[in-house]
Amino acid sequence: MAATLRDVARHAQVSLRTVNNVVSGYQHVSEAMRRKVHQAMEELDYRPNPIARTLRTGRTGVLALVVPEIDVPYFAELAREVINAAAGIGYRVIVDQTGHDHDRERRLLTGADRTMLFDGLLFSPLVTPAELQEMQDSPVVPLVLLGEHDFDGRYDHVAIDNEQAAFDAVSHLVAIGRRRIAAIGVQPQESYATPQQRTAGFQRALGDAGLPMEARYLQAAPHYRRAAGYAAAQELLALPEPPDAIFCYADLLAMGAVRAVFDAGLRVPDDVAVIGIDDIEEGRYSRPTLSTVSLDTPQIALEAVRRVASRIDEPGQPALQITAAHSVLVRESTGGA
Repeated sequence: MAATLRDVARHAQVSLRTVNNVVSGYQHVSEAMRRKVHQAMEELDYRPNPIARTLRTGRTGVLALVVPEIDVPYFAELAREVINAAAGIGYRVIVDQTGHDHDRERRLLTGADRTMLFDGLLFSPLVTPAELQEMQDSPVVPLVLLGEHDFDGRYDHVAIDNEQAAFDAVSHLVAIGRRRIAAIGVQPQESYATPQQRTAGFQRALGDAGLPMEARYLQAAPHYRRAAGYAAAQELLALPEPPDAIFCYADLLAMGAVRAVFDAGLRVPDDVAVIGIDDIEEGRYSRPTLSTVSLDTPQIALEAVRRVASRIDEPGQPALQITAAHSVLVRESTGGA
């Protein structure tokens, strides 16, 4: 028969309460005692019973990560980092996607669409802070928001300084001598925070450089995919005075834009420099390699997991805003090595 916690306690010659404290990750257990219990578990080949643990503690040991699209490389890389960070503190992770469906997001936030039990939620939503405000009194599990949203003090929030990231990307284009700078990724019909903040950073960088902000150089993208970047770049390159640089709100848009430049018989970066945001792995091996704003995805994942675990243990603590680092990586698409 499978070993139980009582068997582990007897084998380690400690109390059952001590074993439970070790299993639940209780902080105030000496390292020597923790090693003793773990050794007993190994010797007995103890395997945790998740159903029994849920009944005993009211917890599942599971976190949920919800993103708009799991097949977007950035979100896939984020999911990997969250899983690794969670495993480091004894949690497993289930991953779901909303597919840009606002109703699906609301159901997840309010608890109306939870077919699986989890202890905490890491959520990268598209809903605005106003829509989150409508759910203020809804029963939710411990929640940490990811992505570019305004911090309202009710939920923990982990993100980069999105406007500054866009500003830094465009400032790099200015620094290499580009003066007709376009942007791909505007979504004027939506209230999503990400494009709004990146447009604000784009405009501020142009203003600081004394360059005009021309509406013809702002191209919308319904989704941040390669095809959208390609189509938008085609529109820009067909202008009587096409841009000499393109700032894309995501690396996938930039990948499509680079292809459109080449298909137009032009060169990157000689005729048109291109820079994105995300630092997905594909951009490090494309030809030309893609200049980008690198987001510290491991830090974002680690801080988010730490915050949701802390909120599970202490639900009433104040919410925190955590800003992760970012940096401009200059590669071949803007003239770098």
